[in-house]
Amino acid sequence: MKFENREQKFGEHIEEANIQAIDKDEKLLNSFGYKQDLIRSMSVFSSFAITFSSCSVLSGLAPMWGDAMVDAGSLGVIWGWVATSFFTVFISMSLAEICSAYPTTGGLYFWVSRLAPPKYIPFACWLTGWCNWLGYAFGITSVDLSLAQFVAEITIYMQYGVFVGILIFHGLINSLTVSLNGIMNQAAFWVNILGILFIVIVGLVFTRPLASGYVVFTQFYNGSGFSSNGYAFLLVILQAQYTLTGYDCAAYMSEETKNSQTGTPLAIVVAVLANAFTGLIFLIGVGFMVKNFMYQIVSEEAIQPQMVQVFHDGVGPGWTMVFLVFIILSTFFCGSSMILAGSRMAYAFARDGAMPFSKKLYSLNAQTKSPIIAVWFNIIVSGIIGILYIVNDTAFEAIVSINTIGAQTAYLIPIVLRITVSRTKFVPGPWNLGRFSIAIGYVSSFWLIFTCVLFICPTEAPVTASNMNYAIVPFGVIMGLSIGYYMIWGYKWFTGPVRIVNGEVVIEDDYSAQTMTC
Repeated sequence: MKFENREQKFGEHIEEANIQAIDKDEKLLNSFGYKQDLIRSMSVFSSFAITFSSCSVLSGLAPMWGDAMVDAGSLGVIWGWVATSFFTVFISMSLAEICSAYPTTGGLYFWVSRLAPPKYIPFACWLTGWCNWLGYAFGITSVDLSLAQFVAEITIYMQYGVFVGILIFHGLINSLTVSLNGIMNQAAFWVNILGILFIVIVGLVFTRPLASGYVVFTQFYNGSGFSSNGYAFLLVILQAQYTLTGYDCAAYMSEETKNSQTGTPLAIVVAVLANAFTGLIFLIGVGFMVKNFMYQIVSEEAIQPQMVQVFHDGVGPGWTMVFLVFIILSTFFCGSSMILAGSRMAYAFARDGAMPFSKKLYSLNAQTKSPIIAVWFNIIVSGIIGILYIVNDTAFEAIVSINTIGAQTAYLIPIVLRITVSRTKFVPGPWNLGRFSIAIGYVSSFWLIFTCVLFICPTEAPVTASNMNYAIVPFGVIMGLSIGYYMIWGYKWFTGPVRIVNGEVVIEDDYSAQTMTC
């Protein structure tokens, strides 16, 4: 009886602590001018699991690994991953610090509203929000297209059909309650971890002979067509940075996460660290499995993607199928996580009137309390973007590039504002970098600018009309139309994030409020 009483009291204490955390989160949200519409039922681990799945190692590295090996060999792939991971951890820390101060579903563009000079808040928010949403829209497309390529090695038209089917399935999953999504994404975390361990351990046990450590860590091969070995090495950063993108999704789940001021920043940083470490283990393991570099990687006779050829030659067709199941499941979960976060981003941006069909997008399903219309809006947009793949099979690389450019630009704006304009007025939350904040912010900004430029450069030489990197064209057109719309009409009514208090919209100007009845 005493044991049962202690257990009951312990359970009551836990429940009381959760209630207190939710009350604290809700009060903070109210101070930003928003009421608690979304259900705050997600644990910190669920937030981490979703973030981890969004920058999944298996879904990001597997499709592009062969091209990276052709560009710079095993040396480039491994050390390029190490360099990219190092700088991405800095970026995640800078974003996590800002998130701790402003944990809202508005995410990056809401942070900008608190960091930008009052005069430029609307435009800075508009630019950040559109870059971020564009990153998610093209990110969802790239992940689900790569999954379709893995599932169906057939005609482009049939791959597009599979891609649309995957999008619809993801839409159905994300129309469920957030608690069920949390459970699914926790399962996704374990699929990723177990998949990496399984592939590496089984691959190293059965592959004979293994490559030497000297070859794995020092072999450089420039098959990019460019005469500069340094530029060829930089090309592998595209693969690494594409994989390590999307970790901001925890911020968009913060209004559904308990103890969000510490839990959400922790989810961002730990997810990047976990993917950086597991990705390195995966790349080293697969590097040791390469038995014949010229045949398995460079030869046009090799199975595509080349990683499948390496698996097949190392462990046989049976184990290869098992490996591919893990990769397919991880990629599927990654796409689902991105749709989950992207729908919250669209919902929050629409809450402030900045999205097409904002009144529709800013609505919650009565039963699930989730933004289902925003979910299906992103799915429709991604389906339209996928048509580019039918028009030109090299469009996949452009889609990947736009995803990364959009995300990196959206990360850059709040970090630059934090270390310049808001250097003294920024009030950090409980999770902060202390005296290292500004220095880390400068390092993060350097890397973000560098990778944005790199992602619009050509990836293959000689450069022709068929292999040119056209990423800047659709990105420039979409962002140009968005900025043009703002300059002509948007500036007349868009003021950045609005506060809704007691049925009134409160427009903030230098943190002083003017009200206008809804």
